[in-house]
Parts: sequence; C-alpha cells; structure tokens
Amino acid sequence: MPEVTLPQGTVRYREQGPPDGPAVLFVHGFLVDGSLWDETADALAARGFRTLQPDLPLGSHPIALNPGADLSPRGVARLLADFAAAVGVSDATLVGNDTGGAICQFLLDLDASRIGRVVLTNCDGLETFPPKPFGLLLLAGRHPALLRALLAPTRLAALRHSPLAYGLLVRRPLDPSRSVRWVEPYLRDAGVRRDTATFCHTAKPADLADVATRLRDFDGPALLCWAPRDRFFTLELGRRIAACFADARLVEIPESATFVPHDQPLRLADEIAAFAPVPAAAGA
Repeated sequence: MPEVTLPQGTVRYREQGPPDGPAVLFVHGFLVDGSLWDETADALAARGFRTLQPDLPLGSHPIALNPGADLSPRGVARLLADFAAAVGVSDATLVGNDTGGAICQFLLDLDASRIGRVVLTNCDGLETFPPKPFGLLLLAGRHPALLRALLAPTRLAALRHSPLAYGLLVRRPLDPSRSVRWVEPYLRDAGVRRDTATFCHTAKPADLADVATRLRDFDGPALLCWAPRDRFFTLELGRRIAACFADARLVEIPESATFVPHDQPLRLADEIAAFAPVPAAAGA
C-alpha cells in the first residue's frame, strides 16, 4: 500500500482507478480502517473514478503518528485536508460513514477547498457524537490500558463478529481477515493507543453541534445515503443532518445496519456514481 508523509506523520492509503478520474475520498470511522470501503471503491474504480481510502488515526491505523500531533476531530479533519493536498485531488466527492461522517463535517467547516460534494452514510451529526452506548467506548479509549483489555478478546473472530462488538453494526457476515486488521494495531502498538486516546479525550458533542450551524455555508451538494433501520444513527437524525445543508437530499438504503459500505456496497456505489461527476470515458 502507498504511504504519504504529512506534517502529522505517515498515512497509509489505498488508491484505485485512473489518476485523472473524478476523485472520491472515503472517510472511515472509529476502530476500523479504509478497507471498510473496499467493495464500493472497487466498483467505482471500475467505472473510471479515482478512489482514495486513507487509514486515519482512529484506532485501527497501522502506523502511529508523530507524538504531539493534533488528533482532535478537527485535527484529524486537518490531516485529511493535508492528505487531499498531498495526493493532488480537487473537486473531490467526500464520503463518510460512522465517526468518519463527523470528520467530513469538520473538514467542510475547516477547509472545503478541495471538496466539491459530500456523501454521508449513517454517521454522527449535531449532538449525536457518538450515539449511545458508544460514548462509553470513547470514555474507555481515554485510558489505553482499559480499552486494550476490552478489545483483547476480539482477537477471536467469533467474539469480534458477535453482537458485543462489530456484529452490532452489520447485517452481512464480516470477513475475519479484514476485521482482524481493525483490532490488531491497537492491541500491539502503544503509539496507536496514544493517538486514539488523544482523539477520545477531545471528541465533544458540542463541537460537532457547533459545526452543524455552519454546514449551510458549504456551497456543494450533499447526498445522505441512510439505512433507515439502523439502531444507532436513526433516520430522523439523517433527516436533521440533511436539513443543515443548503442543498441536500436523502435516499434510504434498506437491508443495512450502520456500516452501509459493508452491507450495501454496490447500491452505495451506484448512488455515488449518479451523484458525482461523470468520468471522461463514461461521458464520451
């Protein structure tokens, strides 16, 4: 996998599709990595899009960042803006899920100069950051030894995929070879645990609610692809987030839980492809 060196440290990422294709920048959530988007990215790359899936410092990143790096939610948004500049994207379609949707909103508030439009699947918004009961997980993350002890049993796929862990967030079965990469970095690397604790200490609902008051200033369109039966990010929350934008619409994605790119990757790819600029080859 390619890597890019930013002021905050080294970020690993996945890239597919033609370098001159319309850029789609994917943003994952807490305790997962960019592989969450693999199937959606594969489908879009095959249609001529340039897809980018960075592993952000949210607990599953394989390379710890520099000590002292700003890894607050706004700081991670700055890192994402720096990443977009480093890989040379412009007019990108920004796509977020779960905590990654919050990071997208912070980025739009901080520096939307390389973003042309945004797609949010089930994610944090307004005062929901994070939803119950995941606030307890972020509280545990402030104490690396505690969160490490809680995650240790997830080395076993049966526990990792159970309703006590990632099984809460999906309807389709998970791939053990993918999900193990979501827990290994935190369990093995003290630097990753340090980074994660920084994020957990600084994630505050009031900050995201404040950002929501300025989302109307974003001059691009927003598309919300929402699983209506998600028990954590409700359809009503999706509608409220959509109402924060000047130009937004919401489409329902059935047969999915929180991880829409896992449960309905091809349907999500179809929605993004219809929303984003048409690749040159497809428009010829």
